[in-house]
Parts: sequence; C-alpha cells; structure tokens
Amino acid sequence: MIGTTIEWYDFFLYASAAALVFNKLFFPTSDPLTGTLLAFTTYAIGFVARPIGGLVFGHFGDKVGRKKLLVVALLMMGGATFAIGLLPTYATIGAAAPLLLVLLRLVQGFALGGEWGGAVLIVSEHGDARRRGFWAAWPQAGAPAGNLVATAVLAILAATQSDATFLSWGWRIPFLLSAVLVVVGLWIRLTVAESPLFLEAARKAEERGVAEKAPIVQVFMHSWRQVLIAMGARMGENVSYYIITAFILVYLTQGLGLERSVGLNAVLIGSAVHLVTVPLWGLLSDKVGRRAVYLFGAVGMGLWGFVFFAMLDTRSFGVIALATTVGLVLHGAMYGPQAAFFAELFGTRVRYSGASIGYQLASIAAGAAAPLIAVALLDAWDSTLPVSLYLVAMCLITVVAVLLAHETRGTALEENPGVVVAEVPAPEARVTT
Repeated sequence: MIGTTIEWYDFFLYASAAALVFNKLFFPTSDPLTGTLLAFTTYAIGFVARPIGGLVFGHFGDKVGRKKLLVVALLMMGGATFAIGLLPTYATIGAAAPLLLVLLRLVQGFALGGEWGGAVLIVSEHGDARRRGFWAAWPQAGAPAGNLVATAVLAILAATQSDATFLSWGWRIPFLLSAVLVVVGLWIRLTVAESPLFLEAARKAEERGVAEKAPIVQVFMHSWRQVLIAMGARMGENVSYYIITAFILVYLTQGLGLERSVGLNAVLIGSAVHLVTVPLWGLLSDKVGRRAVYLFGAVGMGLWGFVFFAMLDTRSFGVIALATTVGLVLHGAMYGPQAAFFAELFGTRVRYSGASIGYQLASIAAGAAAPLIAVALLDAWDSTLPVSLYLVAMCLITVVAVLLAHETRGTALEENPGVVVAEVPAPEARVTT
C-alpha cells in the first residue's frame, strides 16, 4: 500500500498541476480554457503509455515474478516525477518545455501501467479466499492515499504562498519531494516476499519441462472475455474518479470563479474518507459478493453525477466538500472490490498480464479522456448537464460488464485455470494454463 501510495502521489500530482499551473507555465500562448485543455492532453498522454507498461510489466511479471517488476516501476515513476520538478518552462526554452513534459509523462504512464497489477496481485496471492476482497483493497487504498498526500501538499502551498510565488517556483516542491518518498517505498519493496502462488506455478511449469506460450498470447487466446469484462467494469469507475478529483478543480476555478484552495481542500477531505472506505467496501464484497457491491457503486455514481454539480453550483465550501466526499465513497464501492475481482478472473501464469491489460486498456478510453471530454463539453455547452450524461453513459457500460461476469468471490486462485467457468464442462476436464 505504501509503495502504491507513492506511485499514485506522483501520478495525481501531475493531474492537479495540469489543472492549476501547467496551462500557464507550458502553454501560455493560449486562452485559459484552451490552455487547460492542452495541459490535460499531456496528462492524458500518460494514460496512452499505461497499456504498453501493462503489457511489458505483465509479461515479465508472469515470467520472473511480481516483486522485481514492482521495484522497477517505483524507480521509473519516482525518477520521472523528480525530473518534472526540474523542468524549465515555456518562458525559458520555448516549445521544448512541453515536449519534455510529454516525454516524462509517458515514462510516468509506462511505470504506472505495470504498478497496479503487481501491487494488487502480490497481496491477492498471499491471502486466503475468504478475506481476499478486504486485503486486496489495501493497495487500492493507495490511490486515494496518494491523491490525499498530493492534494495536501498543494493545498499547503496554496495557503502559504502567493499565486506569483506558486507559479514561479512553489509548484516544483511537490515533484521534488517524490525523491524522498521513493527511498521509503524502495526499502519496503525490496524486503517484501515474492508471491507464493507465482513461485509454486513457476516450479510446476519447470517440472513439466514444456515451453509455455508467452503470457500475453495465452491471455488473448483463452481469456479475452475476462479482459473485456475488466475493461467495461473500469469505465464508470475511472471516469467518475477523474471528474471528481481533477475536473472539479477546473470547474470551480474557471467555471465558478472560486479560489483553487476550495477545490483542493474539498478533494483533500473526500480523499481522507475515501481512503478509509475503500477497504471496507472490499470487506463487504467478501460477505455479499463482488458483483453486488460493484453494481451498487456504478448505479449510485450514475445518479450522483447530477446531484454533484448542483451542489458545486452552491459555491458553499461545506456543500462542495460533501458532494466530493459522497462521490468518492460511491466510487470506492467499485474500486474496493476491483482488485480481488480482477485477480479472480485470471489464472496464475497469466494473471499479471491479464489483469494489467484489462485495467490499463480501459484507462485510455476512461481516465485519459474524462477530463478532456468534460472540459470540452463544458466549453461547448456552457453547462455541466452534458458532463453528467457522459458519466451516466460510462456507468451503464460498467453495469453491463459486471452483469455479464460470473461471481468470483471465494475463487481459489491456485486452482483458477484462467478461463470462463461456464466454458469448462467438468472439474476433471479442466486444462491448466
């Protein structure tokens, strides 16, 4: 969880900076809303690199182990984030500044693409089936924890620095701080034990002495349905998260004319509650099933999208904070059981590849596009109603995907063949991958 928190701190820090300062520092020749759109485009580029990272890290994670790849992901992410803090701006080197920003964002995305799968799987494969939803939700809690830390640092700087100081050099501080966090995360990841399920599966594969197809090939041959289910399940979850945590900063500052601290503090409060509730939703999924909890979150979020913007329009900090918190709690109902749900869809020898591919491919159409689409809709219609309808459409995709999935609660991961259960005629006829 601590390693994942550091990874997400780095990634979310960029999202917040894109909404607050990158439009002025790296795209100063555009009008404010267009500059923000361009800044979010560089933010979205990181998502394009995530599936590539998922493919590469997933392949080697299924070949050589989860632990080694987690260390590599952490070093790549931390190095790229630290380098962003040292970047010269457009005023110093011109067009080279946004180009370098894009390059470092690609490295961030590539690293995060491999991070998620390894983190949730090394936990899922250590635990037992009865409590897997609860324990696997803790790396998931690293996302709100990372956002909490990133937003807290930015909120402190916003409260203690003038706008001119923050734009001049204050924005660099959170990025440079990542170097300290990486040292802590690296120590933790070097001491954690490798997944026992992976070690056992590797031992059996070696005993058989038969060359296995590459994990990525096996995934697309035998588990493409699970990949599609994972992608669909991600749509409403991912879009809602970035609208609540990233687009909110644009809407409050540029749409409603409020101070940036209002949005930052609202996200700060919501992320603190989110951090606590994500494992609780995972625990509930151990009791009533992954699908039931996930569906509750998707339906609730689709409805909340309309209430959310109405509450923001009150311009009251308390109401804005409540709207953000409720939205993130509903998001947690999808995000909490997600790690165990996705892990239980795939067999051990392809689990890193399969879960990463499904998770990260969806991030392009969902998380990468969400702020871009939301800003474009707001700009075109001068209303948040199209944004709410967009959120409803994404949540409907998630509902359909989850309804098409089998209930996975209680699945024994070491026995999971990595294919849809309905396609296996009898236990004695199962073929392991």
